Amino acid sequence: MSGLGEVLATARRARGLTQDELSRAAEVTQAALSRYEHDLRTPEPEVLGRLALALGVTPSLLEHGGRMEGGIAAGAHMRRRATAKPTVWRELEARLNMARLHTARLMDEISVRADRQVPSFDPVDVEPETAARLLRAQWRMPVGPVHSLSAWMDAAGVIVVEQDFGSAARADGLSQWSGPYPVVLVNLAAPTDRKRLTLAHELGHLVLHSSYLDDEAETQANRFAAELLMPEDEIRPMLRARLTPERLVELKRYWGVSMQALVERAFALRVLTPAQRGSLYKVLSARGMRRREPASEELTPEVPRLTRHIAESLRSRGLTDDEIADLAGYASASVNALFVVPERPRLQLV
Repeated sequence: MSGLGEVLATARRARGLTQDELSRAAEVTQAALSRYEHDLRTPEPEVLGRLALALGVTPSLLEHGGRMEGGIAAGAHMRRRATAKPTVWRELEARLNMARLHTARLMDEISVRADRQVPSFDPVDVEPETAARLLRAQWRMPVGPVHSLSAWMDAAGVIVVEQDFGSAARADGLSQWSGPYPVVLVNLAAPTDRKRLTLAHELGHLVLHSSYLDDEAETQANRFAAELLMPEDEIRPMLRARLTPERLVELKRYWGVSMQALVERAFALRVLTPAQRGSLYKVLSARGMRRREPASEELTPEVPRLTRHIAESLRSRGLTDDEIADLAGYASASVNALFVVPERPRLQLV
């Protein structure tokens, strides 16, 4: 598949619908829908309209065609999060592709010049930690914790889309490139500390794995994320003091990462021995802190604003919400939270 059928099937999966459910909603037979999805038959305009309405998109989006792409390291993600079913990952990959299609249509309407670029490094030649340090330097990030990672990604032209993963809550996020613009899909319902690590992890994939993947892709993205959010030179002295639950809460508030991420960072830096790591986890478990960490609600939320800012810029040109929704390929402005007025990211629209 490479035409309307592929987009139709992807839009259906993104909505979590089976062929039977969509065929009933659009009043077509399942056999006909299967032919449409496999490009064996083209739906009449009236039928296409009913299919688009059932999917919450415009007919023009379905007719756009184009090949759907897999998320970077999606297979590795699926193996790492084995508790999430393959069908869940297929739905998330479909959502990622639909987010790419919707935002690409808006990008066609407005030129975006980012203050920064997402660099690309070959992990064969550049260690993930070095790549994270180079990115910090290229983006001129100040020393210390990364405040509002989503704002830095906005300013680099990274399209971050938040959606409630629902039953896929054990999944964290996916990413892919859309021409010159990278797209990241993250779980809206995730706590801030987990969301920040997910954003850093997916940024690691974009930086390290834009050309190819190897068996170490997930480990490499994790190492990149750890160094980006918790730079070794700065955090090591803080981890040398005796790590108690209370101390971990203090460090969590400062660095904006989970207590578990801090424990793993200390272990990776050999500040903690395997025995000390195990003992600390036992203490955290006994206090119920592994199941529900304290202070998560105190962290400043990550709020990506690039797509909403673009929509607001189109508004300033006189377009209504319904017209912007139509440009993006949504059936109505109520379908997506794209149109919330944001604060301005560090971008110039030209």
